[in-house]
Amino acid sequence: MNKPIYVTQPSLPPLEEFIPYLQQIWDNKILTNNGPFHKQLEQALCDYLGVDHLALFANGTIALVTALQALRIRGEVITTPYSFVATSHSLVWNNITPVFVDIDPDTGNLDPERIEESITPATTAILPVHCYGNPCDVERIGKIADTYGLKVIYDAAHAFGVQHKEESLLRHGDLSVLSFHATKVFNTFEGGAIVCPDAKTKQRIDYLKNFGFADEVTVTATGINGKMSEVNAAFGLLQLNGIDKALDRRRQIAANYRHLLHGVKGISFMPEITDTISNGSYMPILVGKDYPLTRDQLYQKLKDHGINGRRYFFPLISDMPMYRGLASANRERLPVARQLANQVICLPIFPDLSDDQLNQIVDRIATIDR
Repeated sequence: MNKPIYVTQPSLPPLEEFIPYLQQIWDNKILTNNGPFHKQLEQALCDYLGVDHLALFANGTIALVTALQALRIRGEVITTPYSFVATSHSLVWNNITPVFVDIDPDTGNLDPERIEESITPATTAILPVHCYGNPCDVERIGKIADTYGLKVIYDAAHAFGVQHKEESLLRHGDLSVLSFHATKVFNTFEGGAIVCPDAKTKQRIDYLKNFGFADEVTVTATGINGKMSEVNAAFGLLQLNGIDKALDRRRQIAANYRHLLHGVKGISFMPEITDTISNGSYMPILVGKDYPLTRDQLYQKLKDHGINGRRYFFPLISDMPMYRGLASANRERLPVARQLANQVICLPIFPDLSDDQLNQIVDRIATIDR
């Protein structure tokens, strides 16, 4: 292989299709502050995703930080050790204590049994992640939250376009937070959003992402600058034109991996979730004891051949220096998360991955001596 194959690659439309959008920005000279493309993208995403209200952000991390502010979350929040660090960092930036609980081995998501046993008088919310786009057990989490009077904010960075039980997965919880980073299935270069249940909540979030301004002279809260620019919003509108084709290709690639690697001793997959239309956002495989190489040896072998998988998510967030002193980060509390973190490799998956490249990746995994 001459060119390296990365774990993902952004889908980009032909450059000439973006030029007319840029020309409009140059003509009207509105670059930010809820401009015309920003408004159009918010509505277009609501329509596409099947949600009622959505607030765009400069990135998903600022959206997470703001979601916690919008619901006035304090104290302790139950969350997962098996995620990208932004999930827990958003809590710490709000002076909230993360409480890590173990995960379900079939989904990589928070185990509801572990959630309930970890609730204390200081617990105010649950921050689950739809890991790899796999739906959390939203019904049970909702019941737990109702029983104990907790808020639920879903980190839905992996879950753009996922349908669960014939509705958008983003309609669950008090808020859902999306990422439109370049590595995601839908990107705006950089960007993010908060899905809101009602207009009043969206208005508060819109104030918070613009320094707290309600009008030219009225500041209602200690907000932040989290606004998405017109250039990002315009690019998002263009990207939506091709999103169905991109998601279909991702799902096809995932199915091909499962078919071609089926029967390779020591390589397994997470079960496919019933009643769910996935988005093909990630392609995790699990390297077991029956495979001739360790997970890290296989990871390095692929890398040596120009195939850049990623060990998503290794190490656990709870093992990182800023978190490992927490009582909930105790290794004995998180055996399932630890096992998954030590077995997983996410293989390359993106719409432009060719069948030939996929076959080369499969061949490197299935053939041990080269």
